Amino acid sequence: MNIGDGISAKRSGWSFSDDVADTFSSHVKRSIPYYQDGHELICYLSDFFVMPTSVVYDLGCSTGDLLKKLAQYNQHKPGVRWIGLDREKGMITHAEKNCGGLKNVELNCADILACDFDRSDMIVAYYTLQFIEERYRQALIDKIYQCLNWGGAFILFEKVGAPDARFQDMMSCLYREFKQRNEFSCDEILNKESSLKGVLKPFSTAGNLGLLERAGFVDVMTVMKYVSFEGFLAIK
Repeated sequence: MNIGDGISAKRSGWSFSDDVADTFSSHVKRSIPYYQDGHELICYLSDFFVMPTSVVYDLGCSTGDLLKKLAQYNQHKPGVRWIGLDREKGMITHAEKNCGGLKNVELNCADILACDFDRSDMIVAYYTLQFIEERYRQALIDKIYQCLNWGGAFILFEKVGAPDARFQDMMSCLYREFKQRNEFSCDEILNKESSLKGVLKPFSTAGNLGLLERAGFVDVMTVMKYVSFEGFLAIK
């Protein structure tokens, strides 16, 4: 099935592998409201948490767009280690080209569920957690909390479910209209929804807050929200 931008996927078979990385950046910018604005906000937030010798992770870094922006925004702090992790080799290959010349950027093809993280001052998961099986999410958030330094930040952006069916209908309708305005055809929109069945599993706002609170986070707030897309800032 064609889902736009030259990307094909099977029913319940969406994947970030194969040739998806070739057009992923353009596809995701058309698919997620205020995608680049979220990147900018995270850069601005980094001023409060990234110290001259900090370790910062981008979990599910895809083609490295956010990691590159963070490293360039903080270029006056050359001692920072910017670490991008993604389990798809194609994404890492594109990220290596994208971040070429940035000496303090490290890119690793790895499963974030199996990785041990170094002590960190900031960890970002930008629309990543929603693709991880529900049974593994709490353990991952627990691990993130444990490896953060005191006062460190976890920045989590997710597509979120609505609190009830009426609101969910509204959110789904608004999102389809958003994609139509970005020139996805009706067939492409429906094909993408079909491909994501059983793959993209968003929690509600309350569900995500529950994950953070059970891990130990007490200081949590929403820093960005547009209908069914929400960014959380959690400080240890």
